[in-house]
Formats: sequence, C-alpha cells, structure tokens
Amino acid sequence: MHNGLIQPNIKSLKIIDIPEAYRPKVTNFNQYLIDGELKTWSGDMVDVHSTIRTEDENGEMVPTLLGSVPDMESQPALQALESAKKAFDRGKGQWPTMRVRERLGCLERFADKMKLHRKEIVKLLMWEIGKTLSDSEKEFDRTVDYIYDTVDAYKKLDQKSAKFEKEGGIHAHIRRSPLGVVLCLGPYNYPLNETFCLLIPAIVMGNTAVFKPAKHGVLLITPLLQAFKQCFPPGVVNILFGRGRKIAQPIMKTGHVDVLALIGHSSSAVALQDEHPNKNRLRLVLGLEAKNPGVILPDADLDHTVKECISGTLSYNGQRCTALKVLHVHESIIDQFNKKFSEAVDELKFGLPWEKDVFLTPLPEPKKPKYIKDLIEDATSKGASVMNKKGGQMLENYIYPAVMYPVDHSMNLYHEEQFGPVIPVIPYKDINEPLDAMAASEYGQQVSLFGRDVRKIGPLIDILANLVCRVNLNSACQRGPDVYPFTGRKNSAVSTLSVFDALRSFSIRTFVASKDNPYNNEILESLLNSNESNFVSSDYIL
Repeated sequence: MHNGLIQPNIKSLKIIDIPEAYRPKVTNFNQYLIDGELKTWSGDMVDVHSTIRTEDENGEMVPTLLGSVPDMESQPALQALESAKKAFDRGKGQWPTMRVRERLGCLERFADKMKLHRKEIVKLLMWEIGKTLSDSEKEFDRTVDYIYDTVDAYKKLDQKSAKFEKEGGIHAHIRRSPLGVVLCLGPYNYPLNETFCLLIPAIVMGNTAVFKPAKHGVLLITPLLQAFKQCFPPGVVNILFGRGRKIAQPIMKTGHVDVLALIGHSSSAVALQDEHPNKNRLRLVLGLEAKNPGVILPDADLDHTVKECISGTLSYNGQRCTALKVLHVHESIIDQFNKKFSEAVDELKFGLPWEKDVFLTPLPEPKKPKYIKDLIEDATSKGASVMNKKGGQMLENYIYPAVMYPVDHSMNLYHEEQFGPVIPVIPYKDINEPLDAMAASEYGQQVSLFGRDVRKIGPLIDILANLVCRVNLNSACQRGPDVYPFTGRKNSAVSTLSVFDALRSFSIRTFVASKDNPYNNEILESLLNSNESNFVSSDYIL
C-alpha cells in the first residue's frame, strides 16, 4: 500500500469483478473509410491497451488489452486524399455546391445516429484515456450538443446572408464558401469533443476531410464509421488509422491539403507545415499548448480560490490545454495558501474511472508518470519542496499530484507544459513579476485572476487582456461554453474555435457582384425565383 493512495481492488483487479456495464470488450477493428466505402485492412494491426491494469490468465497485473486497429501505410493515406479531392473537385463537387439546408440535414442525421452509441463510446473513453465516468458522459453529450449548436449557428449565419446589399451602384450577394480539403488531427485528451470541434464545422461549410484519430482514444471512433458512411456523400469524410509519419506527412507533402486542422503540440504543427510545398496557400486552424497561470492577489477568498485551483490544475489529472499549469501567489498569503491547497490535493480520491466520487484516474500515456517524476526531481534538486504528503507517490500508471514550492526559472517545471499532475507554485512580491513572466512566455491562452479589489483588478484586466485571450475572474480556466471564442496568442493557437467562429475559420467570404441596371436586375430576380443557383438564394432556413 502507498499511504492510502490506492485501493486494494486496483492492486488485484479481475475483469470479472468489474461491473458489467463498465467491463471492456476486446474490439479488433480492421476497417477504414474512403470514398464512402468501409474498406477492410489486411496489413499490420496495432494493439490498443489501457493503462488500467487487470489480471491476465497467469494472475499477473498487466495493461488491459482493448483491441486492435490498422497500422496503415502511406498508400491508403494518399488514396484517402484523392477521395477528398474528388469529392471537393476544386469546388465543383456535389458537397461544396450543395444547398446549406441539405448539408445541415446530413449533419443532423449523423448526430441522431451518433447518440445510439453513447454507452459504447463512454466506456471506451474511460478505458482508453482514463477519463472518469461523469467526465466521459459530459464529453459525449457536449459533443452531440456541439453538433446541434453548429446547425443552429449555421442557420443564423445563412439567414444573415439571404439578402442583397447595395453600395456604390453595385448589388452584392455575400456568403461564405469552403476552402477545400482539410487534414484533421485531434488530441488524445478530448478525442471525441475537440476532434469533432474541428471536423464538424469543417465539413458543414462544404469542405471535405481526411481524418486520423489520436494515438490514444482511437477505438472510440470506430462505432461511428458506419454513421459517417451513411450520412455523408462519398469522399466528404475519410477516416484512417495509424501513425502520423505514415499518414499525415505523405498527405501534406502532396501540397493538396488546403487546411491543416490540428489540436496538439506546436512542434507537430510546425513539422507538418514544413512538409507542405505551398505554405502560403495553407490555412491553419490550430489549438496548441498553453501554460495558463493562476494569479492570486493578497485579498483573494482563499477557500474559493483553493477550490477553483483544484479544478483548474487537476481536472482530468491536469491533462488539458486549459489547465492551470502554474500558480503565482502573493508572498503575504503564500504559507496559508500552500497549507490549504496541499491538504485539499491530498484529499482527492484516486481510483478507477467508474468508481463513485473518483477524481484522479490512471494516466493514459505509459511514460507520463516517469516524466512527471523527472520534473519533480529536477525541481527538488534546485531548491523546491513537495508540499503535500502524498505528492510524487508513484504507481505503474499514475503519480500522485505534487504541489511544488518555491519554483523558479532555473527549473524545467517553470518552463515546460507539464500536462499532468504536478503543480508549480511561485511566490511574488510585486504584481509585475507574474505579468513579466506571462509576457515572456511562449504561450498566451488564458489566465485565472483571483481577488476582489476592483482598484487592482481593473488595471490588471486591461494588461492581461493583451497577454492572453481569456481572463477568468475568480474561476478556473476552461474552454466552454462553446459559443464563446476559444483561441490563444503566440504558440497557443492559430484561428478561433467556437460554435460560431469555427464556421468562419473553415470558410472564406465570397460574393456575386452586379451593377445596378435593368438588364442585371432582371437576371438576378430570375435567378432568385428559379432556384437554379444554390449560392444566389434568398432561401430563409428556419
């Protein structure tokens, strides 16, 4: 035992002892989607394991086998690209020229079919990436809601476009048009929600896509391939499985990708951009890393602040780009904060994702516990201490959150986005210390500001709004609600994602212009009355 860190059932877990509703089923999935056909892969397969350990036939605790997926090569990747190119057909294809209401109908049918797989996908979220039951259910439901919200947002966008404007003697009918072929790569921490926040707005705007799931959270996509096949015309969505270097790199090298849509690390984004021969023609929609700080002022409500900082630093074990990854605390309250915060961290329950009241769960990346341990050891060797009793206790698939204090710029933890359960705490005397640190940082997504004196908060907001893209007042950083802009400065993002903004990120304004004279006006009126054009239309979608 580890000082109460783990429960006995995790040390000797048998599949048969797991509640039937959450018991994993081995899924060997050997299909992929190209040109509207589910094709069978006959090449190499790669096993998918969960870091949740269960007993094998010899009574040994080992990573649980969940199934296998194709380890695909470059040839089918290029075939998928050709399928997407053919479906777009340089803007002449059925999908990009289709009426908006028809594309929305395809999306609504897909959402209806997706809902039929809720239990299966929620279970796979728990096993593949260690997300708690409640968070897995929230991710699924939020994703379905996002699809319906996208339908509503596009209707509103199209309603505003269902008119002609006149300026300088020229009539203009302005709409948004697709960009072309999208390469869509999602993250492992929100493999359903954040992936679909790229894919759904991309295709509904008339683009076609090649989509590769993340390394972790790959099996949970497999129940949806049939729905994609049934709901969208051939070639609109193409889904592949495998490694990025075998799939994404060859696709980018062709120069036929018009949009790179990626949520992940900036190094991956740069590497893929470098493969593209026509970078000036490549649109980027990127959600990248962040080192979001919490800035705690002397007059902050500490009980409330500790609660929000627990959520901000350790929800899903801190594996969120929006997580609070460093806390700047005023020296006048640092001792009190460290005591309250460390005690609160040690009270968090570690367990299996489906257990009641569990907050901390096994990490999906096998090498992550050692990486976190290395950060802790580097910081302690340079003067920091682990402030909480359980901090740094290590298992095969987990390391208990460590509150590290005092952290300074000599430590790796100060600079690196840890993306896991370790929290650096930095004392400050002058507010310019955290402000200067944020200004010097390579990242600029969000900040959490804790305090109550408006004479201090007001001027701080004015500065912080120029350093990051969202200032959270007395609350943890987060992405939602999905109608609000989600973006970042510097290395944290390119383009803006939200239900509304994503539609713009994956499209461009185009319009029909006509001089105001009887000859042209007669033609325009005939066009509007004839339904001969899907673009020139005053069709109002309710």
